[in-house]
Amino acid sequence: MSDISRRGLLAGAAATALTALTARAASAHHSPATTNPVWAAPFQTADGFAGTNTLGQNGTTGGVGGPVVTVRDTDTFLDYCDRNEPYVIQVDGIMTFSSKQGLRSNKTVIGLPGAEIRGGGLDMYRRQNVIIRNLKFTGADDDAISIQQSSHHIWIDHCDLSGGADGLIDIVRGADFITVSWNDFHDHSKTALLGHSDSNAGQDTGKLRVTFHHNHFNGTDQRHPRVRFGEPVHVYNNYFRDNRLYGVASTENAGVLVEANYFENVPHPIYSGYDESGPGRVVERDNVYVNSGTPQTLGTVVEPRTYYAYTPDNPSTLPATVPAGVGVGRI
Repeated sequence: MSDISRRGLLAGAAATALTALTARAASAHHSPATTNPVWAAPFQTADGFAGTNTLGQNGTTGGVGGPVVTVRDTDTFLDYCDRNEPYVIQVDGIMTFSSKQGLRSNKTVIGLPGAEIRGGGLDMYRRQNVIIRNLKFTGADDDAISIQQSSHHIWIDHCDLSGGADGLIDIVRGADFITVSWNDFHDHSKTALLGHSDSNAGQDTGKLRVTFHHNHFNGTDQRHPRVRFGEPVHVYNNYFRDNRLYGVASTENAGVLVEANYFENVPHPIYSGYDESGPGRVVERDNVYVNSGTPQTLGTVVEPRTYYAYTPDNPSTLPATVPAGVGVGRI
């Protein structure tokens, strides 16, 4: 595991203990938001595409600099999500609602121990500079997290996502500069979609630049991710395990680099083209394949290093380090 990852996990262990003590002392039922900056400062900064300096954003900082509030009921939570001002929103408890609810720009939404979004999802529509961390998403009746309509600089980190009706994460309609890191995806079929339609080249070409790193695709069937048009999409240091249909699919002339991942029991680790979508360009390097099929490759892809610096971990270490580090309670 990289030095940054180790520092983040060690810092998170101390912060989790402090937060648990604070949460037990707080009222748990339908109370107004309170200011309690236990989790205000991020323990790591966004890396990958969400960490880039472009489109008026010097990386992704979320609500840092705005008030820190702790919410304990759904109405208060959705109220703060819908405000225009920057906020660090600490979620204490289970927020239950239906459909996709809007999350505005310049927000950090971070879960305290036991925090969960149940039944619905969060939708970013023409938004920027948003961080979602340490939250469990279960049973969404649509997408758990939707990033669309030219939203940019979004960081999804250390979440647990499962059991939704549609996608767990959809990144579509010209969204750009996004990082999805250290998440646990499980008990679901359609995991992550980049580009919603074969007919949307005009809006998506040259966009949908996304980094997936250190995620656990744990028994999920497909879309890890499924990509149309975006380039480069960087998929590195993820642990793919028991993915029944496929790992990564690059379609419709997308450019995807699949690098230093560990594929275990994945019959089709990488596709170029899928279903009715035409082939995409895909480069694979330094991956480990255990009881898995032969990856498809095609053409060349823009190097992510033209946008940001990174150092992949040794892929042989991922079956140990990724399950130990992903999901909630690990920051």
